[in-house]
Amino acid sequence: METAYNQPLKFSADNNFNFKEFMLETQPEHSIQPTFADQKRKTVEAAEFTEDGRYKRKVRSFVLRTGRLSDYQKNAMNQNWAALGLDYQPQPFDFNAIYGNDNPVILEIGFGMGSSLVEMAAQNPDKNYLGIEVHTPGVGACIAYAVEKGVTNLRVICHDATEILRDSIADQSLGGLQLFFPDPWHKARHHKRRIVQPHFIDRLLNKLQAGAFIHMATDWQNYAEHMLDVLQQYPQLRNTSDTNDYIPRPDFRPLTKFEQRGHRLGHGVWDLYFIKS
Repeated sequence: METAYNQPLKFSADNNFNFKEFMLETQPEHSIQPTFADQKRKTVEAAEFTEDGRYKRKVRSFVLRTGRLSDYQKNAMNQNWAALGLDYQPQPFDFNAIYGNDNPVILEIGFGMGSSLVEMAAQNPDKNYLGIEVHTPGVGACIAYAVEKGVTNLRVICHDATEILRDSIADQSLGGLQLFFPDPWHKARHHKRRIVQPHFIDRLLNKLQAGAFIHMATDWQNYAEHMLDVLQQYPQLRNTSDTNDYIPRPDFRPLTKFEQRGHRLGHGVWDLYFIKS
């Protein structure tokens, strides 16, 4: 019997193989339906194509780590996404409707397993927190911990942060940005992948309200210097450091296991805290 798998390969008029069309045609008609958590993983991992079916390569600031979701994490996502999760949308979120109040919204990009984000949300009920993470097990762990702590002023998104910032967050709607221990991309040829770049700050500044903060932390001195160089380019950003570089680690930023391990190994940590005028 002839199936999609043994049909001749199809080429476009210009003799280019249309991979996107081929992949769509060769999917089995009947397959096991994925759980909601599995669907979220696929949303983040989905390949992107141009209109003519060619694969579109993008420079991303993260590496997709497809770690296996534990049953605990999967159940947390499946059972609590409606309450604590947000899906990407091409128009701005209505934060007042989402959180049920007009408290400041603090965005954290790359929250890892989410423990420090949940702790901050629990300690600051007068603020709303929005976390973005592409690592699905981390999203599941964060939701599970939020449920355990009874946190209600937190929402999480499993999607590329640059697209969320571009499409889903209204201008002048954020009270602050937290970026803790992003991938340093320490090799020089990979520095272009660092999330802290002028084009990122350009977009971010449009989303921040007057008086909003930018708080970054890293355990790579070279990345700390890079962050400082980028942020100091903007006259509308005021460095709160007395020495015009880094601040001592603030008590309100929870000490993570990752950071504790770094301290034991003698690694330094650099915090930067800027205010938008």
